[in-house]
Amino acid sequence: MINKIKIIIIAIIIILIIGFLFWQNLNSPVNVNGKEQIFIVNKGETVKQIADNLQKDNLIKSVFYFKYNIWKDKLNIKAGEYLISQKSNTKEIIKILTAGNVLSKERSIKIIEGWNNKDIGNYLEKNNIILAKDFINLANKPISEWKFSFAKFNFLSDAPKQTGLEGYLFPDTYKIFNNATADEIIFKMLSNFDKKITPEIRQEIKRQNKTIFEIITMASVIEKEVRSTDDMKIVSGVFWNRIKNSEALNSCATLAYILGINKPQYSTEDTKVDSLYNTYKYRGLPPGPITNPGLNAIKASVYPADTQYNYFLSDPATGKTIYSKTLDEHNRNKYKYLK
Repeated sequence: MINKIKIIIIAIIIILIIGFLFWQNLNSPVNVNGKEQIFIVNKGETVKQIADNLQKDNLIKSVFYFKYNIWKDKLNIKAGEYLISQKSNTKEIIKILTAGNVLSKERSIKIIEGWNNKDIGNYLEKNNIILAKDFINLANKPISEWKFSFAKFNFLSDAPKQTGLEGYLFPDTYKIFNNATADEIIFKMLSNFDKKITPEIRQEIKRQNKTIFEIITMASVIEKEVRSTDDMKIVSGVFWNRIKNSEALNSCATLAYILGINKPQYSTEDTKVDSLYNTYKYRGLPPGPITNPGLNAIKASVYPADTQYNYFLSDPATGKTIYSKTLDEHNRNKYKYLK
């Protein structure tokens, strides 16, 4: 009987030791050789959301252990941007987050040329800045229903009333506050657009009897068609010549916009899709920008090259733009590069 009691006591002690070691291990660093990384706590996030994000970023071992220590000590986590190392244990990380030792009140975001409003919204959400739907809904709202805290910019005066801000959200690197709203981010982008479209550029647009909206719409197509600045100027010349001659643009970029997929070559069936953005079916510019173009594409739209080329395609293997003057030459290039 005594032996049984001893065995039970020993078993309990072993279980307690194992439990103690396990509990202590939950506090240990994830990686003693790990590096420091940026971790962001967004305003309004719950302790569970923060713990889940820490575990997802491989900074803590246990969500439960993190939450328990926050609850036990009745601590409050402060929103902000933190520099946290995988070498730190959970209690050290909790001390950093509750002390509010934020890395900075600002952060950088990089908006890429050729992103549409949806791409920007998804990027902002992925980086824990704002929800994609909040940004997209505001950016796509018709300018006739202006809901921003700032006054409407003059460059929007020639845009159709039902258009949104697609095309005007200038791609660039921006410094924003960690708690920035969609309204504030869009203001920065529009302000930048206002500066980049200089008085000289606006005067040239006016001299050509074009509108800023038409230029931005063309630039958005050019941005998605070719990569280099020189190619953009040539393609701009090709497209403006087609419009001048009352020909269809035949832009694959607009088909990609409609269909939501990029193809080396679109089928005859694809070119028949019924959409006003289908520049194979409808002549002239599409109803509005299909993306937010960068300055190179905008300048190419304003200052097209004087070209004798009438057709072009992109070599899928190299990305090089292949030009041709005649339809026969273009068809030969299609067979050579796209078959």
